[in-house]
Amino acid sequence: MASADTLTSYKSPLFQMTQTTPTCLWNDSAALDELAYSIEHGAVGATCNPVIALSILKRQMPLWRDRIQTLIGEMSTATEDRIGWKIVEEMSVKGAALLKPIFDAQGGRNGRLSIQTDPRFYRSTRDIVDQAVHFSQLAPNMIVKIPATRAGIPAMEEATYRGISINATVSFTLPQAIAVAEAVERGLQRREKEGLDIASMGPVCTLMVGRLDDWLKVLLDKDNICIDPGYLEWAGVAVFKKAYGIYRQRGYRLRLLSAAFRNHMHWSEFIGGDVVISPPYAWQQRYNASDVQAIPRMDKPVDPAIVRELTAKFPDFARANSENGISIEDFDMYGCTRRTLRQFLAAGADLNAVIRDFMIPNPDK
Repeated sequence: MASADTLTSYKSPLFQMTQTTPTCLWNDSAALDELAYSIEHGAVGATCNPVIALSILKRQMPLWRDRIQTLIGEMSTATEDRIGWKIVEEMSVKGAALLKPIFDAQGGRNGRLSIQTDPRFYRSTRDIVDQAVHFSQLAPNMIVKIPATRAGIPAMEEATYRGISINATVSFTLPQAIAVAEAVERGLQRREKEGLDIASMGPVCTLMVGRLDDWLKVLLDKDNICIDPGYLEWAGVAVFKKAYGIYRQRGYRLRLLSAAFRNHMHWSEFIGGDVVISPPYAWQQRYNASDVQAIPRMDKPVDPAIVRELTAKFPDFARANSENGISIEDFDMYGCTRRTLRQFLAAGADLNAVIRDFMIPNPDK
């Protein structure tokens, strides 16, 4: 007999979405309890990175304290940075194990744990590829997050050619989504020419829709812009839907993934598309407690008046929503990219500080 919790999950909007539409649910966390909840509601993927690892350690330190101490002893010459990344890897492997049955059942399209390359490598194609190769060997169902930066785009092609499923990250705009898709296609075509397998690969391109909204809100105050505040909640949605239309038209062999949730449209407006939504655990709980119906809305366009107003008042939205609005050479200097890289780098430093307190306990405390 099914448990009460299981019966509840069958009625949840997220579960209904996964069962009645092609839209997939991934969990934006590798915490095992959160991932288990997400899988119960239909999730078929998950994510880990230094931000997530830091969050897990803060919430579950009793479960990791002994392991950190053991690693410090075993890796006797390692820096706090190397031990911190070892923790990220181990969290990722644990999450991957939970998803492995889904990976096997779905032939590699889903059931993957997404692990992020070191954001400090965003300018080095070689370093990104080398780390992607290492991460791909941690478990058979790893997918590796690579930033959509000037160095990251060629890294995506090379990693794809080597048989690594990639997940583009630090990505917010239509130009980035297209550059990612083209890079993955080049990598897949190189494999095909050599008779190498591509059927078991499952690449995706993340668009951090909420972070584009966030950036426009920064510009709203910075540039003294006056606009209907509700319009700012639609910027990321508009870019995502436009990118999805181009992906379908051109037949790109990867899916879009929605991340960085700020409102329910970052989920509900994409239902029905052959895409992935990847909300954090807290947002999944909010969605499942809502009265928002899990009905297809992907093909419903954003109000053209909203798009026109955003385009007229925000040059950075116009660039984000135009195929040629930003060159690959300029990806690194786009406002969203700079803000996100700085936040990711800061999280890595904070994770190092947690490990440092174990390696060199503060004598003043």
